[in-house]
Amino acid sequence: MGKPDAEGHGPADGLPGLPPEWGRVVVPDDASALAAEAAQIRRELRRASGLPGGYRALGLPLLVLLVAVLTTLAGLLAVTWPRTNRGADRPTPAPYSPPATLTGRALPALDLVDADDAPVPLRGLLPAMIILLDGCPCPDRVADALAAAPAGVSVVTVTGGRTAPARPTIERQARALADPAGGLRSFLGQPARRGAATALLVDRAGIVTRVLPDLGTVDSYRNDLNALAT
Repeated sequence: MGKPDAEGHGPADGLPGLPPEWGRVVVPDDASALAAEAAQIRRELRRASGLPGGYRALGLPLLVLLVAVLTTLAGLLAVTWPRTNRGADRPTPAPYSPPATLTGRALPALDLVDADDAPVPLRGLLPAMIILLDGCPCPDRVADALAAAPAGVSVVTVTGGRTAPARPTIERQARALADPAGGLRSFLGQPARRGAATALLVDRAGIVTRVLPDLGTVDSYRNDLNALAT
């Protein structure tokens, strides 16, 4: 309960400027809480409509109710009314940035799955060029990487689904795997981008030697790829 003001006109935490004989007027947080009082006032108005001076007798409680309703509605409108500058408060999406430097870090011991849903330890395929295809199938770029990879260096494609695609019947092929848990993408620290295939070059010791955020032409990574064979 609030304390009386200096003139003893009622609680200081009530509505300001109201006559002291009204007592403490409490404004509910939800306007629906006044439904019962409003219905009672309407019933009394109907009963008093035929009596001389009936409306005058109801003037005080009706005014109190009207003030409470208007104050509650004003508070609700102030909270819910859309602001013209709200759009400026929304964070602007950050432009894409290359993955945080992973060069020199060890590849995690991840188990991916092949087309038969059998687990395949990723570190057992090193040295390797690992191409993530969850943003782009990019068959031409995968074929270029296969043609440029020296003997002894694996080319591994990784999709984000639960099952890897069937292995094609060609002599030189990429090892197609799936990463249902998303562990490799999590290691990169960046989401997939539509139209971009990300590649990791990892040496036989399991150390990442280079990250290609968007796999380009062979000439942009040929030397790094050849270095994996040494």
